[in-house]
Amino acid sequence: MSFWLARDRKGQHSDYIQRFDPRFWTINFPRPMMASVVTTAPDALRVDCTFFHEGELAGLIWESEDRLDHPLLAYETHRDYAHCVLRFRWRSGGVLALDVPHGPTLTIEGRDAAGQPRAWYVRLWNYASGAPSDAQIELPFSSLQSGYGLPGEAVHPADIDRMFISLVPQGYIEGSEAVLSAPIDGWAELTALSCEGENASLEIGDVLIPAHGEQIATAYDDSFNQTPARLLRNIEGLGYRGRIVHYVGMSHYFRLEPLGGAHYVSLAGGVLNAPCEAWHRAYAAAAREHGFDLIWSLSYELFDAHCWNDWKQRAPDGSPALTGWVPPSTLLSPAHGGAMAYLQQVARAFVTIAQDAALPVLFQIGEPWWWTVPATGAPCLYDASAKAALGGDPVTIASLRGPLDPAQVALLDAAGQVLADSTLALADAVRDAADGQAEILLLTFTPTVLDPATPEAWRANMPTGWRYPAFDRLQLEDYDWLTAGAEAARRRAHAFVDRHLAYPAAATDYFSGFVLAPEDSEEFWSLIDHALDEARARGVSQRFVWALPQVARDGYTRLPPGDDEMIPFDDVAYPLALGRDAAASPEFSTSVAVTASGYEHRNALWSDARMRYDVGPGIRSEAELGTLIAFFRARYGPARGFRLRDPFDFSSNAMTGIPAATDQLLGTGDGAASRFRLVKHYGAQQRPITRTERGSIRVAVEGVETADWTLEHGGWIVFDTAPPDGAAITAGFLFDVPVRFAEDRLDVSGLSFAAGEAPSVPLIEVREAA
Repeated sequence: MSFWLARDRKGQHSDYIQRFDPRFWTINFPRPMMASVVTTAPDALRVDCTFFHEGELAGLIWESEDRLDHPLLAYETHRDYAHCVLRFRWRSGGVLALDVPHGPTLTIEGRDAAGQPRAWYVRLWNYASGAPSDAQIELPFSSLQSGYGLPGEAVHPADIDRMFISLVPQGYIEGSEAVLSAPIDGWAELTALSCEGENASLEIGDVLIPAHGEQIATAYDDSFNQTPARLLRNIEGLGYRGRIVHYVGMSHYFRLEPLGGAHYVSLAGGVLNAPCEAWHRAYAAAAREHGFDLIWSLSYELFDAHCWNDWKQRAPDGSPALTGWVPPSTLLSPAHGGAMAYLQQVARAFVTIAQDAALPVLFQIGEPWWWTVPATGAPCLYDASAKAALGGDPVTIASLRGPLDPAQVALLDAAGQVLADSTLALADAVRDAADGQAEILLLTFTPTVLDPATPEAWRANMPTGWRYPAFDRLQLEDYDWLTAGAEAARRRAHAFVDRHLAYPAAATDYFSGFVLAPEDSEEFWSLIDHALDEARARGVSQRFVWALPQVARDGYTRLPPGDDEMIPFDDVAYPLALGRDAAASPEFSTSVAVTASGYEHRNALWSDARMRYDVGPGIRSEAELGTLIAFFRARYGPARGFRLRDPFDFSSNAMTGIPAATDQLLGTGDGAASRFRLVKHYGAQQRPITRTERGSIRVAVEGVETADWTLEHGGWIVFDTAPPDGAAITAGFLFDVPVRFAEDRLDVSGLSFAAGEAPSVPLIEVREAA
């Protein structure tokens, strides 16, 4: 299917929004405090905060440049706020009031009239009327003044990058890292929010791409700073429908309690922290309003700094399981009763949110596994709870990358049973909370679980206890292999999972993505988009793009199926032999600009020649003429393509020679890639070959002919095992040219034909996507 990386908006549909539209404010804050922002009406928003230290500060932010929305849906950048007036009603509780030192302050960041970077601090109380916690605010940007009192320093309003309103707890001490005696929950509301004057409206992208059949994934850890309304506007505008997989994250949902100068996850006072609960209730309500269902995803991963030490999986040397994120997360031990009971309480809390929003309860257990230490290959099976569950003194496995003895293999099987039991117990907790009306999905990441470097890891991380119908649906993702081009590994994994877990295709979902670094976007999104098509061709009905932040950042735009999704082609050969007088003409498209002095600037518009033929001279009898007419009618004239054997160029060996396995270089192995396109070289030019004679193909790896491959549609050689790094991949073959009739009519004159004059039957090569 077609896709587009839209870096900016160029003529697509747009609309206008009021500047300071509540949907587009964001929130930011330091750890371990938490905060969220949601819209409560078209002209209103609410911020919820939980503070743990005396010096914590949250900022409610308006950016002049939209850095978060998809480029086709973003608002315009406009840094001039001169003669613009912002008004709203302010109400707050639990945070410092407007009239006290360090009360809500508008920090404006930009440049002064001389172009020098500056920040101004506008005390909101100076522009308020009413009570300190319930006031009308009016901010005329052309006359704003910075400072605690008035008069102050004039703000330069014509070059502003961003502004934010500060929110601090009661008892705030600037710069203090002292722990509050108890966490403080605070809130603020901006209602009746309006903007008047010059530049009071902003142009905004307003595309609505038709549904294309794909679904999307979001994550709270990536989106906690945005309003749910903003996320759903992007999701719907980009053509995603149906279900949204929402990962509740590993770092922003929990409540915390202090201990020894640190903070640890806690159930004191509830399960979810107040900002998280408020955000997810707003997300669930908005999803239902827009016709989406949410799949709530909960993993065994938790922010390491806030995880109780006895909950963590541990390696044989006692070190905790730590991921590569900075700062790191850890993995909860499936054997620890307290850790698993905590996850069950978290799951129940999200089930309640779904039920209160009248959404069906759809729950994903996301990537549950025993961690493998990347540097050593050691499995993290050795925390105290795991050791007790595995016999008290389990055999040591120093690394999964070497051979294992029977006792070590048995340990992995036993660990797999512990993992299976924990996931099934979590599933039962969800079903119980939902009164049995829940769909349970399990997500697994095959590049880790089925890594060839750790060939027995699947015993612990894809246990037989997961076999169908343990869960309602199985979800697979393989983006490490996908983006590395490791097609052979992907195919082997699909086959293994089918055999081992036996979920029917109708109960198997696929996740395609993701692009961690923006510099990889051009290469990786093409692979991700192709993988969605591949999954659809395999019969996978539930396909998800992971994830929305990368889609928006890179402008990934999946387009709906069109008429060109499959070019009509009949895989049949032209039925008549071509005479020696048949014409073959390669053509290019070149723009030539002639300057006034006679010099030329030439630009080749095509990277490969397109062939034209006239096969009329090959017709020798009235019987053949009848065959031609019947063939023309069966193709509906130029509507349907067909094969033509070019009499002058149909072999990989020179033009018409007998193919050999080393005729054409297809590429060089890298140890991961297993798909290589059939091509024929004409000097520096490379011609893709899409219509080969299947039985003529011969393939060699580093000069040694092999049968370890299959032919995929479009002219792709796919190896069962990826060729080694540096190995030359070559092939020989016979091929046809995909062509169509060039015209809608076929002119045949019986008198001319009887006189020996051959009719003209022009054909034109069809470009085929490979």
